[in-house]
Amino acid sequence: MHRTTITQARELLNNKKLSSVQLTEAVFARIDQVEDKVQAFVHLTREKALEQARKADARIAAGEEAPLLGVPIALKDLICTQGSRTTCSSKILDQFVSPYNATVTEKLNQAGAVIVGKTNMDEFAMGSSNENSYHHPTMNPWDLSRVPGGSSGGSSAAVSAHECVAALGSDTGGSIRQPASFCGVTGLKPTYGRVSRFGLVAFASSLDQIGPLTKTVADAATLMNVIGGKDPRDSTSADVALPDFTQALKKDVKGMKLGIPKEYFTTGGINPAVEKAVQEGIRTLESLGMQTVEVSLPHLDYAVAAYYIIACAEASTNLSRYDGVKYGYRTEKSDNLVNMYENTREEGFGEEVKRRIILGTFVLSTGYYDAYYLKGQKVRTLIKQDFENALSQCDVIASPVTPYPAFKLGEKLDDPLQMYLADIYTISANLAGIPAMSIPCGFAEGLPVGLQLMGRHFDESNLITVGHKFQQATDFHSQEAPL
Repeated sequence: MHRTTITQARELLNNKKLSSVQLTEAVFARIDQVEDKVQAFVHLTREKALEQARKADARIAAGEEAPLLGVPIALKDLICTQGSRTTCSSKILDQFVSPYNATVTEKLNQAGAVIVGKTNMDEFAMGSSNENSYHHPTMNPWDLSRVPGGSSGGSSAAVSAHECVAALGSDTGGSIRQPASFCGVTGLKPTYGRVSRFGLVAFASSLDQIGPLTKTVADAATLMNVIGGKDPRDSTSADVALPDFTQALKKDVKGMKLGIPKEYFTTGGINPAVEKAVQEGIRTLESLGMQTVEVSLPHLDYAVAAYYIIACAEASTNLSRYDGVKYGYRTEKSDNLVNMYENTREEGFGEEVKRRIILGTFVLSTGYYDAYYLKGQKVRTLIKQDFENALSQCDVIASPVTPYPAFKLGEKLDDPLQMYLADIYTISANLAGIPAMSIPCGFAEGLPVGLQLMGRHFDESNLITVGHKFQQATDFHSQEAPL
């Protein structure tokens, strides 16, 4: 029962073959069974979820219909939920209870979703392994000795382990797509501005975007229909018409052009087994009628450097609000106001967060702004232009998501640079603001591998069309983690 997709769950619920209470109880039974191994969650809202399920059953009995009515969903722990803790997996917000809902939370509630809890993450979404959490690391359901990816590792692991039907994550530099690839699920980063960021605790405001982690592309389309759209409370929310993404599931890929960026297969030290799986995925799309064309994204080599300058600069600014004055953790070791600020931040933030704050403060400081931050923004413009040029020659771009499959817990913790380079294939889409998706396309060393699809601004529909046709032709997305 807990293994259902959104599509399957809605059919069972609508046909009265299953109640939302039964489905929610089955999900919590699964959580009780595997959570001590996976550790995907930081907070469970069992009683609240069962109350939502009972209300959903009443709405179904009254003949009401809604896209997620009665479906158990998990939220990454940086999405505000009124009356529940929202910690960002940080000590500094460990006891923070949000007084309001994020826009996406409100939309899920309106759509009838049952919210089962908050998932683990790298602290303030800063990391690629989920090991930077204040609470605990999350394990990969495919191999409990390996990372699930980050920063949305809790959400991807929960979906992979069937601890929820679907989940929401956030993606600043690959934080939906990389864990989706590592855990063998579908992850979609929408176009910047497609989904409201109101109530999303900010890491880097010009890069952050909320998106779905699901078992299928069809489920991602359903979730996108719910969470997308203009929001007057978010100044970065785009006033662009929201299509019915489920209509994209009905389209064919014959005649569509698939761009293959040559740099993505010559840069980054890609694992041969990963490259093989991705190339076979591309051949599958060719067999479905897509025409491959070589494209160039020449500034890929500069993407990681530009990203970490821009993202850290924005993090330094955004995280300056956590000072122990109004909310969050406050040190008990202080003789004066300045001392309270210093000790609160020293004790409240983890090492990776402090590293990025220091780096961001440096690149914004007098004498270095032009040399680093301004130059990073110029490179960002070049990367955006690269994608515009490439996507003028094709409909969708295909590439690896990561250079290698999920790595061992602790393997890269002492080498931040190697951890940063894990995002080499995903960062560019965030810098350009374009939509990008990871779908399972095979295995390397017995671990899932993701195929990345990238498209034009506000053209998630093409990604959904291509991804869905791929999943109709393959069964990688339906493979079960040995848990």
